[in-house]
Amino acid sequence: MKNIYMIRHCEAEGQEPEAPLTEKGKQQAINLAAFFEKRKVDRIISSPFKRAIQTIQALAGERDLVIEMNHQLSERVLSARNMPDWYDKLRDTYVNFDLKYEGGESSREAVSRIIEVVDEVLKSDAENTIIVTHGGLLSLLLNHYNKNFGFEQWAALSNPDVYLLTGENQITFKRLWE
Repeated sequence: MKNIYMIRHCEAEGQEPEAPLTEKGKQQAINLAAFFEKRKVDRIISSPFKRAIQTIQALAGERDLVIEMNHQLSERVLSARNMPDWYDKLRDTYVNFDLKYEGGESSREAVSRIIEVVDEVLKSDAENTIIVTHGGLLSLLLNHYNKNFGFEQWAALSNPDVYLLTGENQITFKRLWE
């Protein structure tokens, strides 16, 4: 049976691709590595965003594992323009998965990216894989497997957060991070 650990990155200084972890986020990354101390990990795949890479660097270093960068795990772009009411606009994308704002990506388009990564992992030889991504993408993936996981659950995600996806034909998930 495959185990896929889905990780939302630790606390970061901002949303841009080069935003680093905060001091608190750096400590969270150390705690995250300790969290995986007794868990087997064969492979690590990460968003290329700095905050995602920094989230998993300590664990990768301890295990001598290469962090595979995958642009499909990048943060979802809601819109190319600044939207003061972004929170409400984002909520609407959980109701209408085809809703797309100027220069942005619909929920359906975003979830298809991360599903491709998960499908590749399911076909790989690795039994225990870590995928590091962002809250929006993670919540859309979890919604794909359980329609009850929506906007409110996205809003309740923590930094970091860890969910375990298990199975091969039928995927189930549970939250591991407390």
